[in-house]
Amino acid sequence: MEKLMNMLDTPLVGFTILLLIILTIPPIFERIRLPGLVGLLVAGVVIGPDGLGLLSAEKETMKLLSEIGKIYLMFVAGLEIDLEDFRKTKNKSMGFGFATFIIPMIFGTVVGQMFGMGLNSSILVGSLLASHTLLAYPIVNRLGVVTNQAVTVTIGATIFTDIGALLVLAICISIHSGDFSVTSLIIQLSSLAIYSAIVLFGIDWAGKEYFRRTGDEESNQFLFVLLAVFLSAVGAQIIDIDKIVGAFLAGLAVNDVVGRNNPVEEKVLFVGSTLFIPFFFVDMGLLLSISGFVSTLTTDFWLTLAIVVGLISSKFFAAMVAKFLYRYSWDEGMTMWSLSLPQVAATLAATIAGVEAGLLTDSVFNAVIVLMLVTSIMGPIITAQFARKLSIPQAELSQNSDLDLNNSDFPKCDLCFTVVVPLYNPQSTRYLIGMGALLARHRLGKIVPLTITKAHVQMDDSNLNVALAQSDRLLQQALAISQEFQVEAIPQNRIDDDVAHGISRAAKEKNANLIIMGWSPTSTSLQARLFSNIIDKVFWSSHCPVAVMRLLDEPMNIHQILVPVKNITPQALRTVKFALLFADTNKAAVTLLHVSDRQTTKEELDNFESELSLFISQLQPQVDIAIKTSRSDAPAQVIIQNARSYDLIILRSMRRRTAGGLAVSDVTNQVIKEISCSMVLFGEPHSN
Repeated sequence: MEKLMNMLDTPLVGFTILLLIILTIPPIFERIRLPGLVGLLVAGVVIGPDGLGLLSAEKETMKLLSEIGKIYLMFVAGLEIDLEDFRKTKNKSMGFGFATFIIPMIFGTVVGQMFGMGLNSSILVGSLLASHTLLAYPIVNRLGVVTNQAVTVTIGATIFTDIGALLVLAICISIHSGDFSVTSLIIQLSSLAIYSAIVLFGIDWAGKEYFRRTGDEESNQFLFVLLAVFLSAVGAQIIDIDKIVGAFLAGLAVNDVVGRNNPVEEKVLFVGSTLFIPFFFVDMGLLLSISGFVSTLTTDFWLTLAIVVGLISSKFFAAMVAKFLYRYSWDEGMTMWSLSLPQVAATLAATIAGVEAGLLTDSVFNAVIVLMLVTSIMGPIITAQFARKLSIPQAELSQNSDLDLNNSDFPKCDLCFTVVVPLYNPQSTRYLIGMGALLARHRLGKIVPLTITKAHVQMDDSNLNVALAQSDRLLQQALAISQEFQVEAIPQNRIDDDVAHGISRAAKEKNANLIIMGWSPTSTSLQARLFSNIIDKVFWSSHCPVAVMRLLDEPMNIHQILVPVKNITPQALRTVKFALLFADTNKAAVTLLHVSDRQTTKEELDNFESELSLFISQLQPQVDIAIKTSRSDAPAQVIIQNARSYDLIILRSMRRRTAGGLAVSDVTNQVIKEISCSMVLFGEPHSN
């Protein structure tokens, strides 16, 4: 027994317990429709001093992991802000940002004063309510309404609220730690301004230079990002500002360096969301005293209620101000409110900093935990209810109606249309070349059958010669098939160190409009998610769209095509255009299937069908098109059932921001596993 207790004190056992918790607890809570982070907090309480006593927040290992998690949390908060969207609507974003910052801050300051806190502590409480976490971002992203201006403005406002809240935190802690004077405040603000400029512009410049020089060396680029984060955190401490301020600024700086949907960004988010950030939330649970929590809900009940009600009402008031000021609809105003409601990242990190500095009491900390639980559940629920009613601006859709699979349109010169078909499996060569040949022939273009031979250290290696001979046989087979379709084929055998990059480079060199690849059954395996795969890397690195196919019959025999359409977005519409292009090659019929949840009204379904019909009519298709709508809480089963009557189903690939490797939505993943017809997974470069 004594040996077991001694083992529990070792860092290795503690780390193992943490891994077990973050692997098992979040999925359990998500099954009962609670956020996974709530499960981590509960798990921290259960294994903490007031529970089983397995871990303690006072352990050095826990302190280090929690500190890293807190820094990483604020870094990700800055990294996930879309600066491009912010620049488009910066004036309105700053307007709403100011409203949703100053109104809750006034409410919070008044609450602090009402309950006998000092002015400095009261202002800090106000700053806790002023920020917000985009916890419901995945919902608006899934619904395809991220480009709605109200959503874009709310996302952009996050920059203003988080920087403002962290700035107030830095000033309050600075005042608390020493004698306050106007001179010291000016010095503090000046040093913060200089430091911010160094981080934002210095990391931006150094990062772009480093990324330019290192090319595709993602491992070193990943390490550069980590170094930038922790250097910024250390730099903040040097000028007596909390480290989370530096982490957030580093997120904004790195944001501009890596851009959106970059493989390095994906890996950074993956590591953070998988390891470090969960450690921080478990540590929050370890710090949470059950007796103190119960005491807060009893003796300090009115303080907790005032903070929760003050936050909800002030955020609502700020959203309504923006609604009337910018003439948004009721659904847009409610979406803005729900998106700005959750208090997680900046709020929790700033609360911990305030408690550690002696500015905030344990009662405030416990009240903030209640606030986080309430808003993290309430916000996403309201977002899901109102965001589904938002629409994409017609101007954007009409702009994108002229777009093709590539980023402009099918080339003005049909003879330029080029389809690259990478080959590996002789059994799938005929169907893949046949599909590429049909599309190329329809556009009077050409195909490029492509084989990639993995390079060896010695170019006279016998194994390399064998591989080259196998590639030549594949290309001869492809050439014979293309002649059957009377399509020009330019076979190419390329030697490259990396298969995926070899495909992407060859496609760029040939100025390809489309890459057609065979589907790998391991594309959604755990190994693929963790370490990526060839298909995933081609999606990331290619300049043109990629169609990944699992064909069970000759393409010429495909006459009925099913295309599920979740939302009317530019990306979804380009998938529809790809389906129409293929259907036109052999006069196939296309059915567009929209499945919404049971809460969707008939009016909403009719509006969706009208908007989709309007877009289709602008294309003037030469094939039969039908639009079918359905309401169900099991969309995958509806799609699978409908797919039984079709020869081919075309799905859009969607990338999860926090997963490594090719990732599709859960619905798409289930459909791929269970359908019995041919399948195409279509995606654009850097699609999300």
